[in-house]
Amino acid sequence: MNTATTTRTGMIMEAVRSKIASRVLEPGERLPSIRRFATTHGVSPSTVVEAYDRLAAQGIIRSRPGSGFFVSGTQAPLALADIGPPLDQEIDPFWVSRQSLDAGADMLKPGCGWLPADWMPNDAMRRAIRALARADDTILTDYGSTRGGANLRHLLARQLAGQGIAAGPDRILLTGSGTQAIDLICRFLLRPGDTVLVDDPCYFNFQALLRAHQVKIVGVAYTPDGPDMGLFTEALTSHKPRLYITNSALHNPTGATISPQTAHQVLNAAAEHDMVIVEDDIFAEFEPDPSPRLAALDGLDRVIRIGSFSKTLSASIRCGYIAARPDWVEALVDLQVATNFGGPSPFATELVFSTLSDGSFLKHMEAIRTRLARRRREVAARLADAGIVPWLMPRGGFYLWCSLPEGHDASALARAALKDNVILAPGNVFSVSQSMAGFVRFNVSQMADPQILDVIASAMSTHED
Repeated sequence: MNTATTTRTGMIMEAVRSKIASRVLEPGERLPSIRRFATTHGVSPSTVVEAYDRLAAQGIIRSRPGSGFFVSGTQAPLALADIGPPLDQEIDPFWVSRQSLDAGADMLKPGCGWLPADWMPNDAMRRAIRALARADDTILTDYGSTRGGANLRHLLARQLAGQGIAAGPDRILLTGSGTQAIDLICRFLLRPGDTVLVDDPCYFNFQALLRAHQVKIVGVAYTPDGPDMGLFTEALTSHKPRLYITNSALHNPTGATISPQTAHQVLNAAAEHDMVIVEDDIFAEFEPDPSPRLAALDGLDRVIRIGSFSKTLSASIRCGYIAARPDWVEALVDLQVATNFGGPSPFATELVFSTLSDGSFLKHMEAIRTRLARRRREVAARLADAGIVPWLMPRGGFYLWCSLPEGHDASALARAALKDNVILAPGNVFSVSQSMAGFVRFNVSQMADPQILDVIASAMSTHED
């Protein structure tokens, strides 16, 4: 057999393996006929016969005379890294997450997504912990209730009302984290093969989680005012997505905030195409003034609001929430019971409630917003000395989405910086289209050490074209 035929056979084998690994083909399911597969992939039937025979010899599929070929009954575990195109490790969101989460004390983390420990309301949390140590034993030992602690749900309902979102405690479900909130929504609304719309760029874990749900991910370019509406409506028409996941305010990674005009256009388009929107509002507390919210404009009809407290209180005390229409909340409650046997830890929810209710918390957040505004200006000026320019100056938050000087690649920069114990978040980590090679997301709160800019400048000099 010549090399070209061998290559075509290998291509067919890899296509089948990929469909099995991503659960497109389940155990016991019949493979496409030889003639159909040959037509679809533009090869001869004999090439498909050869590929199927080799896969059968390896035990991946099996032949039933007169019926065709079927996926073998035993299937390998789902490996998320095998779903989608292979990526360089510095643009793989799993790699970035592992590096940031497992970093030792000697690592500098301008690429991570949280504030330094000494920026958090630790005194208020310690007071809450001391109070909980004297609380009823059930707080320390029992499962969480199906909706989560009533105290915190009532507090969230009051906060949402202040943002123009009418959601009583019965329309709020507490979850183990913001990520678990999205996971529950995906379990509820999506099936393998569905399409989900995300911003390009977007928070990289949106992509990682959606890959676990085996859906098609479509990215839409993001502008300083929100998604590019021409591309957005085109994507809705072409791909018919079931879901759109976004940050309306202080968008991750760009720091942009959706404009009122774009917000109305997004909602009108979603209604026309029967698409649900998940609005992740995890950065709300970092805004100096409230901005448009899709959930408020929509009234929690086709918009689901989620959030958590990992950025403002603690990533160690995990707790998130979902606010949605009543019938959806009821269904999500059942899903949470099935997957987590109850809501989040009562200890966690009471600790969050006590800390938020502490008289010092609002003053703490005001001080954090002021501190971040100063740090954003300082870091932007220092980056400018190296020719690194913010895409825009955000209204709040701790991210700067920056473009590198022409000719520099963010993945190469991340590789070089890692050798000097600096973890960066290169642009293509956030990009579905892989079109952000010249961008880096910087966490300004994690850039106090001057060594970071020295490492970046050195790495850029070494890799300069």
